[in-house]
Amino acid sequence: MSTFLQQLFNALALGGVYALVALGLTLVYGVMRVPNFAHGGLYMLGAYLSYAVLTGLGWGYVPALLISAVGVALLAAFMERVIFYPMRNAPHVHPMIAAIGVLFFLEAAVQLVWGPDFKQITEPVPGIVNVGGVIVTWQRLLVIAASVVVMLGLNYFLKRTLTGATIEAMSQNREGARLVGVNTNRVGMMTFAISGALAAAAATLIAPIISVSPSMGEVMNLKVFAIIILGGMGSVPGAIVGAFLLALAEVFGGYYISLDFSDVIGFAMLVIVLALKPQGLFKRGT
Repeated sequence: MSTFLQQLFNALALGGVYALVALGLTLVYGVMRVPNFAHGGLYMLGAYLSYAVLTGLGWGYVPALLISAVGVALLAAFMERVIFYPMRNAPHVHPMIAAIGVLFFLEAAVQLVWGPDFKQITEPVPGIVNVGGVIVTWQRLLVIAASVVVMLGLNYFLKRTLTGATIEAMSQNREGARLVGVNTNRVGMMTFAISGALAAAAATLIAPIISVSPSMGEVMNLKVFAIIILGGMGSVPGAIVGAFLLALAEVFGGYYISLDFSDVIGFAMLVIVLALKPQGLFKRGT
């Protein structure tokens, strides 16, 4: 039982990170109706910005997380304005190809500045804690707590604020929102900024547990796209449920079957669910 609970904590931490990244991608897709394949690049850049603040400036973990989130948010908003906005009336394949180009550009830029080698971020709170006989690192507890706080804050923002309501209105009916006076250009930029901040925060939270590398964005891209397809394209609850389902499948499948097949097990679950429910677990916009 203690082993089971320990793996459960690992899955919750991983699922929290997946959920933050998937939520940003879901919001962008809901508003823009374009899958942002550059999202993994923003996630990767967030980890490297935190690494730069921690090692280059010598600042603390929390300032690094905040600076990374703000920096990536500004870059994401800039991307929306100079890349995706001019292509708003183009065929959907055009912004998709442009996003892939941005992903490769970010990877090349990171390799040019920091090199291709793996980087490691030191845990802000080192050590382990005994939770009911289960040994868990402080960093994983921090990831779980921080991801829950961010998700609750995002839910409050979307459900209880006027700005959040405009984002939801655009995700349901972009043209209708424009006709009732919603500034769709401003909302589009804001949505990209939020998605970038979520990706950077997730990367900074998980970076002390894993190694930071230029290719980490490509791997995360595959997983978050699987998550939002599993949960239902454009569905916020679906992104959260899909993220934790994928994390549970990876962690428990990797432990009880084989660590080498953990990713395969997660994607096999995706195939099974979509075979039974092709539209995903949730409808879009729910």
